[in-house]
Amino acid sequence: MRNAYIVSYDISDPKRLRKVFKLLYGYGEHVQFSVFRCELAAMDRLQLMAKLKRLIHHEQDQVLFIDMGPAQGRAEKAILALGRGYQPISKSPIVV
Repeated sequence: MRNAYIVSYDISDPKRLRKVFKLLYGYGEHVQFSVFRCELAAMDRLQLMAKLKRLIHHEQDQVLFIDMGPAQGRAEKAILALGRGYQPISKSPIVV
Protein backbone atom coordinates (compact mmCIF):
# COMPACT_ATOMS: atom_id res chain seq x y z
CA MET A 1 0.00 0.00 0.00
CA ARG A 2 1.22 3.49 -0.82
CA ASN A 3 0.80 6.41 1.54
CA ALA A 4 0.75 10.06 0.56
CA TYR A 5 3.37 12.24 2.25
CA ILE A 6 4.01 15.95 2.31
CA VAL A 7 7.80 16.32 2.25
CA SER A 8 9.04 19.76 3.21
CA TYR A 9 12.67 20.79 3.46
CA ASP A 10 14.82 23.66 4.68
CA ILE A 11 18.34 23.33 3.27
CA SER A 12 20.91 26.00 4.11
CA ASP A 13 23.39 25.44 1.24
CA PRO A 14 22.30 26.18 -2.38
CA LYS A 15 24.29 23.22 -3.76
CA ARG A 16 22.65 20.76 -1.32
CA LEU A 17 19.28 22.44 -1.96
CA ARG A 18 19.50 21.67 -5.71
CA LYS A 19 20.47 18.06 -5.00
CA VAL A 20 17.56 17.58 -2.58
CA PHE A 21 15.15 19.16 -5.06
CA LYS A 22 16.33 16.88 -7.90
CA LEU A 23 16.06 13.80 -5.69
CA LEU A 24 12.53 14.64 -4.53
CA TYR A 25 11.44 15.55 -8.05
CA GLY A 26 12.03 11.91 -8.97
CA TYR A 27 9.75 10.73 -6.16
CA GLY A 28 6.81 13.11 -6.21
CA GLU A 29 4.97 16.21 -7.27
CA HIS A 30 6.46 19.66 -6.66
CA VAL A 31 3.64 21.54 -4.90
CA GLN A 32 5.30 24.76 -3.70
CA PHE A 33 8.77 26.07 -2.85
CA SER A 34 10.45 23.37 -0.77
CA VAL A 35 7.30 21.23 -0.65
CA PHE A 36 6.54 17.96 -2.45
CA ARG A 37 3.63 15.53 -2.35
CA CYS A 38 4.92 11.99 -2.69
CA GLU A 39 3.03 8.70 -2.88
CA LEU A 40 5.40 6.13 -1.42
CA ALA A 41 5.35 2.47 -0.49
CA ALA A 42 7.16 1.70 2.77
CA MET A 43 10.31 0.55 0.94
CA ASP A 44 10.32 3.67 -1.29
CA ARG A 45 10.06 5.90 1.77
CA LEU A 46 12.97 4.14 3.47
CA GLN A 47 15.10 4.41 0.32
CA LEU A 48 14.28 8.10 -0.08
CA MET A 49 15.08 8.81 3.56
CA ALA A 50 18.41 6.97 3.27
CA LYS A 51 19.35 9.01 0.19
CA LEU A 52 18.35 12.25 1.91
CA LYS A 53 20.40 11.36 5.00
CA ARG A 54 23.49 11.14 2.79
CA LEU A 55 22.74 14.52 1.12
CA ILE A 56 21.85 16.82 3.98
CA HIS A 57 23.95 18.41 6.70
CA HIS A 58 22.31 17.07 9.86
CA GLU A 59 23.05 20.10 12.03
CA GLN A 60 22.02 22.77 9.49
CA ASP A 61 19.27 21.22 7.32
CA GLN A 62 15.83 19.80 7.99
CA VAL A 63 13.51 17.50 6.02
CA LEU A 64 10.00 16.76 7.30
CA PHE A 65 7.79 13.84 6.21
CA ILE A 66 4.10 14.34 7.00
CA ASP A 67 2.07 11.15 6.55
CA MET A 68 -1.38 11.92 5.11
CA GLY A 69 -2.49 8.28 5.08
CA PRO A 70 -3.31 5.90 2.23
CA ALA A 71 -2.82 7.51 -1.20
CA GLN A 72 -6.20 6.18 -2.34
CA GLY A 73 -8.65 7.51 0.22
CA ARG A 74 -8.40 10.29 2.76
CA ALA A 75 -5.09 11.60 1.39
CA GLU A 76 -6.77 12.50 -1.92
CA LYS A 77 -8.82 15.13 -0.06
CA ALA A 78 -6.37 16.10 2.71
CA ILE A 79 -4.97 19.25 1.05
CA LEU A 80 -7.09 22.37 1.47
CA ALA A 81 -6.07 25.51 -0.37
CA LEU A 82 -6.79 29.21 0.04
CA GLY A 83 -6.54 31.30 -3.09
CA ARG A 84 -5.65 29.36 -6.21
CA GLY A 85 -6.90 25.82 -5.72
CA TYR A 86 -4.63 22.79 -5.46
CA GLN A 87 -4.72 20.66 -8.62
CA PRO A 88 -2.90 17.33 -8.40
CA ILE A 89 -0.73 16.64 -11.41
CA SER A 90 -1.85 13.55 -13.22
CA LYS A 91 1.19 11.49 -14.02
CA SER A 92 0.48 9.54 -17.15
CA PRO A 93 2.95 7.99 -19.55
CA ILE A 94 4.25 10.18 -22.34
CA VAL A 95 4.46 8.51 -25.73
CA VAL A 96 7.17 9.89 -28.00
